Amino acid sequence: MFAFTVARRYLLSNRAQSALLVVGVALGVTAFVFITALIEGLAIRLTDEVTANSAHVSLEPVTRIARVLPNDGVQTEAVALVSTFQRQQIREWRSTVALLRQQSSVSTISTQITGSAFLVKGQAVAPVSVTAVEPENLDAIAPISRQIVDGQRSLGADGILIGAVLAETLGLSAGQPVLFRTDRGVERLLTIRGIFRTGVRSADERVAYLSLQTARPLFRLPEGLTNIEIKLEDANRAREVASFLHEATGLRATPWQERNANLEDALAAQAQTGTLIQMFSLISVLIGIASALMLSANRRRGEIGIMRAFGISKSFIATVFVLQGFLIGLIGAAIGCITGYGLCAWLATLTKADGTLALPIAPSQGGYVLVLILTTLGAVLASVIPARAAARLDPLQAIQQ
Repeated sequence: MFAFTVARRYLLSNRAQSALLVVGVALGVTAFVFITALIEGLAIRLTDEVTANSAHVSLEPVTRIARVLPNDGVQTEAVALVSTFQRQQIREWRSTVALLRQQSSVSTISTQITGSAFLVKGQAVAPVSVTAVEPENLDAIAPISRQIVDGQRSLGADGILIGAVLAETLGLSAGQPVLFRTDRGVERLLTIRGIFRTGVRSADERVAYLSLQTARPLFRLPEGLTNIEIKLEDANRAREVASFLHEATGLRATPWQERNANLEDALAAQAQTGTLIQMFSLISVLIGIASALMLSANRRRGEIGIMRAFGISKSFIATVFVLQGFLIGLIGAAIGCITGYGLCAWLATLTKADGTLALPIAPSQGGYVLVLILTTLGAVLASVIPARAAARLDPLQAIQQ
């Protein structure tokens, strides 16, 4: 306690210098919090934008691998017999869905049949990527209902939903009939129930939605499914959940990160850049603390010499300066965390003219505990050099000076 008392008196004896040190630490911590919240907020926004209209994990049949088949009429094993085409499907999908419903990490499930087809109106033909779902689960993966700009979301027995760009290309509107031709050679006249606009041109130009009951005879899949799409409570657990589902079901489980490898690489590079900025911010703070305490040790050479002459140990002198660094780091980091959170919370309320956030910042992701611990420990380590210099001071020389 006596060492703590001496350290506190040293700090309070020069209030201006101590205040400047604390402010410097607080500013460095505020910058750390801001950078962390900004990077995490940007990662969250990009993840949300990428996964807003797509699944977190996709379950599909395992891809078949071609193998060499024996042929008595040919003396080489490099010739494979070609079998007739058979569409891959998930036959035991009901047991898989039951397993998914038992997982607390799974929020929504969408059983689907996907395939390729053509929409024909007169002489105009447009290819489409078809997604057939249960009508009540239309919004399980993408919020299509909220994006309807013409017509309604109801699919019905002969209904189809198409994108706005595709509708403009073919000159279609809600309520009109269109010839639907699948890649299996099956045709049927369907009715445009609704037209959606997602804002993503590839989706608005190529995607169409059917009900599962309508799609089964068109794609000749009376029982099975082509894929099962799921959303998770936490999108960051997609790899973990995909690995578990692959082991449990034997299906090919693809997390959203694998479908967006470029985004993941960009987020990793962004995180590394942020780490470097945070590191340099803390280093500048620690250098300031070390230099200030070194000046304090030189200025108090006489006092240190007198204490050493009275029998005060070197370890006590070193402890006094380490405690000064500890107090400066702790108080400055605490103030910096408070001001950093306040700054981030204020920035999170700023919006552009169109109502979107000006900065993708996440105030709750500022890394407050981490920066508090790192700054406090760093301040202690920064005070070791001036503490050792003060402890090694020769009392006779100090008193003479």
